[in-house]
Amino acid sequence: MNRWLFTAEVKTLPPLLRYLSVDELGVRAAALVDRRPRDARLRQVGTSRAGLPLLLLSVGHGSRQALIVAGPHANEPVGGATALRLAERALADPRLCDGADVTWNLLLCLDPDGARRNEGWLSGPYTLGHYFRHFFRPGFLEQPEWLPDGAASAALPETRALLALQDELRPFFQCSLHGVDVGGGFVELTRDLPGLAPRLAHIAGRLGIPLELGPYDTLYWPRLGPAVYRIPPPRRGDLAAAITEAAVESTWFHPHPYGTVTAVVEAPMWGVAAVGDSSAPADTDGALRAVSRTLRRDTALLKALLARIRPSLGTAPDADRLLAPVDDYLLVCPGLADSWDPDTGPDTDARPLPPLDTARLTALRISGRRIALRTAGLLRQLVTAAGQDPSGATADLDRLIDEWCADYHDGHGARWIPVARQVEYHARVVLAAFDLARHREPGAPPDASPLGTPPRRAEVPFE
Repeated sequence: MNRWLFTAEVKTLPPLLRYLSVDELGVRAAALVDRRPRDARLRQVGTSRAGLPLLLLSVGHGSRQALIVAGPHANEPVGGATALRLAERALADPRLCDGADVTWNLLLCLDPDGARRNEGWLSGPYTLGHYFRHFFRPGFLEQPEWLPDGAASAALPETRALLALQDELRPFFQCSLHGVDVGGGFVELTRDLPGLAPRLAHIAGRLGIPLELGPYDTLYWPRLGPAVYRIPPPRRGDLAAAITEAAVESTWFHPHPYGTVTAVVEAPMWGVAAVGDSSAPADTDGALRAVSRTLRRDTALLKALLARIRPSLGTAPDADRLLAPVDDYLLVCPGLADSWDPDTGPDTDARPLPPLDTARLTALRISGRRIALRTAGLLRQLVTAAGQDPSGATADLDRLIDEWCADYHDGHGARWIPVARQVEYHARVVLAAFDLARHREPGAPPDASPLGTPPRRAEVPFE
């Protein structure tokens, strides 16, 4: 199958205008298997805390295994649609399966319980206010890729299912599909994939996706190239380390002894051009003071609102699930503000901030605002769940959410990226990383890429 035919087949897929729910992912995967029963299989590999099935779609019959994990974070639905797109592409091009001796294993959603809680915004309208008012993400200890006490002590059934799948498949390539609500795209790797950065830049440029040159997650991590970062080996950390989850043991590193390279691929929902600006800021210390001051002020407002809301919660359904992330966010905010403030400075156990360009400062501003908006949205849901609002908190929360979303939109120029473009970007980056991972597999000849010799210029095969 030549390049033109592959592209033509992909173009026959219907455009995706909205995100897919957990149920829709399962239905579409089952329909794909019905169409191609010899080449695709669907099986349950575990059960969520609420009893929802964890579904694995496998395509091809190769001896080498690629594992794609969608939906690891509840508020990041793009990965499920990307997994289906990858399955379609693997079925459309034999070079991705038989020609590469690879089986694609696509976990449709790692946290279906959390994904269900986000269905209030999945179908749109895709505005920042609608998203944050319906946002849900569990507390740090309930996020299934994080292993705070190591694999042997994994508490969540979703986590145990993923660990068992990794041990069963021993994949040469694992990809975790993540989303960035506001910012840009980037990739994190457990092992270097030389050549990924220029491919990433080409894909992002073709699709108009901003690349994030200094995301908060990677503040202290080695940079392998623009918007490509090396995840450091696991180390113990406190609760705040969950914001950058690889600071502790994670499912990203669990298959490392098998020679697996894990790629964490982040796709933005609302893009911000300044996250790709490597210019020197005019006043770094002044900008840091402003970010820290804003986070402290927002935290104080949110703590006061929580104090007003708590007495009316009573036995409100799901109050504990909503309070857990609220408490986590409010717990880490003071430490974050202090670590960013040049007048406070890090304590003796903390590392100083690396050199900051405009991209990194923008990422810090976005991160501080993100924590505040997520907390405000969860607090609003708590009031709704309680069924009463004697303190009048809803109006104050709506005002703050509108004000802070306006800052994203007007102050940062955040612009919505259509779902179809998010999915296409995700899929192309996964295929580029897959190609390079297959290239570096132990024992493979230097030019054994199943996708053929990379073309000249900056063009990327099957981007």
